[in-house]
Amino acid sequence: MTVFNKGKDRFKSLLDKLRAKGPGDRSNSLTENFRTESSDEKNEKGSFTMVERVRQHKWLFGKSAAAFGLMIAVVWSGHHYVQASMVDYYQVIANGEEIGIVADPSKVEQFKQDKRAELSKVSSDVRVVVVEPRIELKHERAFNEQTDDQAVLERLSGFFSSYPVGIELLVDGKPMGVLKDEASAQQMLEQLKANAVAALSKKKESGKVGILSASAKEAPVSTELLKADFVQQVEMKEIRIEVEDLTTPEQLQTKLETGNIAPTKYTVQEGDCVSCIAKKLDIPKQVIYQNNPTVTNDMIKVGQQLDLTVLQPTVAVRTVEKVVENQEIQYDTEYVQDDNMRLGVTETLKTGKNGLKTVTFELTKVGGLLEEEKILNENIVNTPVKAVIKRGTKVVKGEGTGKFAWPVSSPNISSTFGTRWGAFHKGIDITGNKSITAADNGKVIAAGTKSDYGNYIILDHLNGYTTLYGHLSKILTTKGAIVEKGEQIGIMGSTGDSTGVHLHFEVRTNDTPQNPLKYLNR
Repeated sequence: MTVFNKGKDRFKSLLDKLRAKGPGDRSNSLTENFRTESSDEKNEKGSFTMVERVRQHKWLFGKSAAAFGLMIAVVWSGHHYVQASMVDYYQVIANGEEIGIVADPSKVEQFKQDKRAELSKVSSDVRVVVVEPRIELKHERAFNEQTDDQAVLERLSGFFSSYPVGIELLVDGKPMGVLKDEASAQQMLEQLKANAVAALSKKKESGKVGILSASAKEAPVSTELLKADFVQQVEMKEIRIEVEDLTTPEQLQTKLETGNIAPTKYTVQEGDCVSCIAKKLDIPKQVIYQNNPTVTNDMIKVGQQLDLTVLQPTVAVRTVEKVVENQEIQYDTEYVQDDNMRLGVTETLKTGKNGLKTVTFELTKVGGLLEEEKILNENIVNTPVKAVIKRGTKVVKGEGTGKFAWPVSSPNISSTFGTRWGAFHKGIDITGNKSITAADNGKVIAAGTKSDYGNYIILDHLNGYTTLYGHLSKILTTKGAIVEKGEQIGIMGSTGDSTGVHLHFEVRTNDTPQNPLKYLNR
């Protein structure tokens, strides 16, 4: 604007000079002045053009720069907007099936835990198995992606299911009942074993000794339970159930212990005896003793009511015990013969004294009933002192020596003498060679058959001792015969009240049963 104004002022000054001169002068002057002015104006105009051009270039440059800057700003802000709008999300895949996307994967994990807890709380009395899907989370990223976590979790819920399970108890492969869990089943089985062991102790305490020879020394010194297990194969298996299928441990235990057998009562009649009742009703004698602890030494009376319940447990407990007992060792007697003394007349020169030994047995029982008895070892505690007796030399046939030999060669003892938890055994049971021989010189005072002994023989050794041989398959002597020590008198069998081939052997003094092991040492 300054250059323009200057040009305007100069043009006005030139017009004023032309008006002052004449026409001729005006033309020349005007021309001259115009030239002069034109020359000056040219100079100024040239200067003006350069300035304007510079100004125009500056404006264009600035405009381009502003446009470029705007473009950069638009690009940058657009990139920033895109980046700000990018969303991280997770594709949820259940059992290979895409069910939706979630923004927070921790919600899926928490949902699993909550669903598992929810399905497990069907009942406190039953265990529930929760079936969960195989869940995969695939991470992805996209522009302005929209997620709906709750909707996905609701769809995921349909992939979860549950069902109740219990523990089925099988005995020899046969189902017995269902309990809620393995711990309950195991506890119930352990209680079965504990009851069987407790019953053994009760029978030992209730056993009554009525025989004089069964002294306190022959009571068990110690008893150790070695093992308690089941005769049958007992298994536990987890199965799918309905809640109403469950039974209580108490109900199942009763079923396994008793077989749900009803009690049986019997009233003693005229002429009854323990072995007679057992044979008549086809039950073991030991059941009578076991169920009726008041019965001692086979003594029963008319009108007495007996419990003859024979339980048929589904599961039988086998126990193995180690029992240590003290037993007397009968002293030997040395006889000094005197021809001047009449037979049967004796004179004690030296008093004898019994010794003492500890005998260790292994007893195997099933359901409390003795199944097997083994003698593990014998240890001498006190050695017996031999007696010396003078007696007449006049020998009467059949008089015993006072020292007994084993009536069976290669003997094995299957049952020992004394009270065995409710039942008194008057002798010992021996297996081995089937040939039965006289244990000492004697006279046959009985040879026949009884319901309990079967075929039996009784020898009187004419010195205060008698011996009995029972369950023979054949008798090889007759009543009144005189037999010598070691002479064969019968053959081993299983007649009478017997559970197998063996010899029942008794030693008596004044008709009182003695422990044969006092006289028979290995």
